[in-house]
Amino acid sequence: MDSESKERWLWPSEVATILAVGTATIARWAKAGRLPHVRTLGGSRRYPESEVLELRERLTSGQENTP
Repeated sequence: MDSESKERWLWPSEVATILAVGTATIARWAKAGRLPHVRTLGGSRRYPESEVLELRERLTSGQENTP
């Protein structure tokens, strides 16, 4: 497996910082299916960095509205 195919998984607080929203908003978006995530064995959510950055681009370019 090469390093290009390794996905970095972010904590909710990291995602909140990148998207400039609160962690409650991140959880709400994940629950609504707006932000892909996986659950750890402990039940915490982790978010793929590539998807978070893509959402940031859509939000900043006006392609997606914030609820």
